[in-house]
Amino acid sequence: MVRETAVAFEATSSLGFAETVARAREALQQEGFGVVAEIDLQAKLREKLGVEVEPNLILGACHPPSALRAVQAVPEVSVLLPCNLCVAVEEGRTVVRAMNPASVMEKLANPALAPVGSEIGAALKRVVAAITG
Repeated sequence: MVRETAVAFEATSSLGFAETVARAREALQQEGFGVVAEIDLQAKLREKLGVEVEPNLILGACHPPSALRAVQAVPEVSVLLPCNLCVAVEEGRTVVRAMNPASVMEKLANPALAPVGSEIGAALKRVVAAITG
């Protein structure tokens, strides 16, 4: 079951971390997203702070046609791109979260962004469901 929070769609996967990441990449591709950035938060925190945390991978996903529509309508929206999807281990569970672009784009108060946020939000919700379902 996909839950919606103030900023994200989230669900718990019955699969391990690596399998969930692989499914995430596949599900994003099926919805027309490409992964344009990848941050291994676990490795970065180890490197920069010398701390150990559970696996946490952030995939920066871009849906090019929607990104173009959004940037053409409101250039400052580019600071909100790409849409992030995170796979993390929390208390022994593998959790998947994808940003809810509609809730974030509302901050820009431009009606031209509403359809983009809604469409991409629906796609990311389907991605989370496909990964964890």
